[in-house]
Amino acid sequence: MMLRLYKNAARIAPPALRYMLRKRAARGKEISARLPEREGISTLQRPHGKLVWVHAASVGETMSVLPVLQELSGRIHILLTTGTVTSAQLAAERLPQGAIHQFVPLDVPAWAARFLAHWRPDVAVFLESEIWPNLLAGCDALHIPRLLLNARISGNSTANWRHVPKLARRLLGGFSAILAQSAQDAVNFRLLGGRVLEWGNLKFVAAPLPVDTAALAVLQAQIPGPVWLAASTHPGEEKIIATAHADLLAQCPDLVTIIAPRHPERGPEVAALCGGAPSRALGQAPEPGKIYVADTLGELGLFYRLAPFAFIGNSLVGHGGHNIIEPALLARAVIAGPHLENFMEAAALLRAANMLVEVEDATSLTKVAAAWLAVPPDGAAAAACFAGAAELPRRVASLIMSQIP
Repeated sequence: MMLRLYKNAARIAPPALRYMLRKRAARGKEISARLPEREGISTLQRPHGKLVWVHAASVGETMSVLPVLQELSGRIHILLTTGTVTSAQLAAERLPQGAIHQFVPLDVPAWAARFLAHWRPDVAVFLESEIWPNLLAGCDALHIPRLLLNARISGNSTANWRHVPKLARRLLGGFSAILAQSAQDAVNFRLLGGRVLEWGNLKFVAAPLPVDTAALAVLQAQIPGPVWLAASTHPGEEKIIATAHADLLAQCPDLVTIIAPRHPERGPEVAALCGGAPSRALGQAPEPGKIYVADTLGELGLFYRLAPFAFIGNSLVGHGGHNIIEPALLARAVIAGPHLENFMEAAALLRAANMLVEVEDATSLTKVAAAWLAVPPDGAAAAACFAGAAELPRRVASLIMSQIP
């Protein structure tokens, strides 16, 4: 019943969805020339031969699956879909040669069917919590085997799904396998009837973020004094970081605090909040004693290498945290707020290695940052936390290949 209601609602939604897409494009959240892809319309031809379709919602999911795509490259044609402009740019820079990127169609039955009819994937792979009923139903109608990789589901979501057991069995039970991201995720998916594997977390083996060594040398020359980084920040967090920066100036008058907002288009807003801070997107250089706004795409690897430790955002404002593994893989200790629900297993590993400190406000953030600026932590222990799963991408690639008829 619920699935039928959802499908009926989706069938009458296209006019409103097209209006929403145009509004998003006007704000830079979509690419106007590629809006037809959101309706399952492609200007690209399907390559001849076997094809795997991999869907990753955004940047984090894309980063985690890139090592698997590298393993698949040369063995099968690859189609990657994502839903954000930033992930499309990442795909353009990091996908294996010959792999295709498209924006995922919105979950309208006709749009999903058109997408699947054009690309005819031999196997469909979804990342984390990307469970779209009409896309999944379209795969089932065409007998396309499907997998859910790095799957995660919260306790609250599990409880909600258990109120609709038939729907859970139909959607989740249709996956040939669900590779759970953590032990608790595995428990939750098993409660819902999924076929669950516990092989590890793909985010633990993501390739280290790339860096432009020339740009790094320039910034190192521009920032000869103390520096630290606040990465992937959200509204509400920048104000806390700015307060901590002001307090830290008594100890480090030349301190440069780098703020890299999760959404770079917020750069002007963040710069204004920080008293007219210089902005990288405007080509401005960092200044001693000031905050520097790193509002560009694809440069987090640069800033992680520039700073001895990093605060990771979306954790003070209470939305589950962002990727604390990326700085750890670059041997950087981590500061975060108390909300790391999306990275509980990684947080436990880093905490046990004394490479993660959780803070609650500007005062506690200042205290930890002051201690680490005085004596920078040795981040080798952070990198060691995730050094044991190097074979996982190859194993996952083999599982994907095994699903092809």
